[in-house]
Amino acid sequence: MAPVPPRAWPPGMQPESVRDAAGLVLVFPDADDRPYLVLTVRADTLGRHGGQVSLPGGVIEAGETVAHAALREAHEEIALDTALVRVVGALTPIDIPVSGFRLHPIVGLMNSRPVLRPSDGEVARILEIPVEEIMAPGCVGDITRERDGRRIVAPAFCIGDHEIWGATAMVLAEFLSLVGWSRASRPT
Repeated sequence: MAPVPPRAWPPGMQPESVRDAAGLVLVFPDADDRPYLVLTVRADTLGRHGGQVSLPGGVIEAGETVAHAALREAHEEIALDTALVRVVGALTPIDIPVSGFRLHPIVGLMNSRPVLRPSDGEVARILEIPVEEIMAPGCVGDITRERDGRRIVAPAFCIGDHEIWGATAMVLAEFLSLVGWSRASRPT
């Protein structure tokens, strides 16, 4: 699910200056016990990633664990009651060269649908996406973007009018593969 060509670290970026961030892959059941994922649409005012679909998350503060940071950020961004979330594990960290972050995804489960509210100025919209919809054949397609004068082709999950690509798509692909999804079902 990585874009082509892959993004390089900006000139002068040193590995020790990479900022660690945490993101929450939140799964909850609907009334019929079908699993859903929670994603956000970032506010357009948020720079490079404005308007993009992302995981709730942000910078890991000094002294925080990755799981604590993911939960804190989800509370700040979508008013998630973190006491109701059971953290079940971590996925593979992903480097995001364009913004200088290393994203550490955390998977959390809830027993019922959460009551959520988007943070003003940070989250434009909260998405609740059925896992079966994002795993459906034909959900993945290629999108093209222009970034810094370069044409980038990226695989994306296309859900309604939303394109989930980049680091968020890579995290979701790993999570979905753990529950039985295969990108091999993608049309050519």
